[in-house]
Amino acid sequence: MRVAAALARLSGEAMRVGLRRSNRDQFKQRLLMQLLAGDSVARLQQIGAEHAAQVLATQLRPAALARIAWHRERGHQLIMVSASLDFYLEKIAAVLGFNQLLCTRVAAIDDRCIGGIIGMNCRGAEKVRQLQFLCGDLTNSVLYAYGDSAGDQELLAAADFPHYRPF
Repeated sequence: MRVAAALARLSGEAMRVGLRRSNRDQFKQRLLMQLLAGDSVARLQQIGAEHAAQVLATQLRPAALARIAWHRERGHQLIMVSASLDFYLEKIAAVLGFNQLLCTRVAAIDDRCIGGIIGMNCRGAEKVRQLQFLCGDLTNSVLYAYGDSAGDQELLAAADFPHYRPF
């Protein structure tokens, strides 16, 4: 109900995004303001943990798990880079054995979400920028990247071994 109400309030903006007359990152920021402002971080972490458990139990493909194991066996540093929110990705990244998580982070003060995000939405060129900030010059590394959306194009372009929708 809460999501439907927020989307209804932002329907005009959503349409402009669909027509490419507005920025989807700004829309995400506004949607998160509508949904999360004033909510407790503890509650959102609990919801995130429940969602992560569901994802881990039902949505991971065996081929993806095998590829993660393949990288781990070779001693590769595993970095999850996603536009999704930290509240559930932190659990997923930890369970899967990722070394680092770069994602969209929800802004909060004193256990209360203030709405919006910290920094930029981790999508498109921002994925590469955050990875460069973490790792330095990417040309000094061998980079495998796995993506499944238009928001992964820049990261895939920066990779030595790009994989688009391999699973």
